[in-house]
Amino acid sequence: MNSNLILASASPRRKELLELLQLPFEVISSEVEEVVDENLHPADMVQSLAQQKAESVAKTKPNSYVIGSDTLVVYQGKMLGKPKSEQEAREMLIMLSGQTHEVYTGVSIVHKGKHHSFCEQTSVTFYSLTQREIEDYVNTGEPMDKAGAYGIQGFGALLVKEIKGDYYAVMGLPIARTKRELLHTGFKW
Repeated sequence: MNSNLILASASPRRKELLELLQLPFEVISSEVEEVVDENLHPADMVQSLAQQKAESVAKTKPNSYVIGSDTLVVYQGKMLGKPKSEQEAREMLIMLSGQTHEVYTGVSIVHKGKHHSFCEQTSVTFYSLTQREIEDYVNTGEPMDKAGAYGIQGFGALLVKEIKGDYYAVMGLPIARTKRELLHTGFKW
């Protein structure tokens, strides 16, 4: 088995998903100052951010396969990152209520100075939410560290009417494709 696999993320969800591969890996959180180019298409933006995270960790572990990932929610061209306040979380949830939005998750695998990146795009439709549902959800605290102010794998599952695409990409790491892309980069099981 190859133990030279590193997840460049502090996300417990991404760690949980990578554990599905049943391979040893190390978690090293990327401390890189993310450089965001607002002119990029969301798919390119998340791949760029994922690459920045992976490359920052790969500098200290050049012989390892380092996986970086980034997720962004987009509604009608507006990019929704993590809310900065409970009020901003409420505003995002009101905006997404009864609507379909896109979730872009970019992944970058860096090994020996080379990078390989890809993006998964998933459409998510919310039920029409009542003010009470929004307040109850915000009060769980869950929206505060999630792009678009919700986590599909937690209480946020109660908001989702329909999903088209990779559920795990919405969680933060499209694990089935990540496995295939790792093999493509030369990673040996």
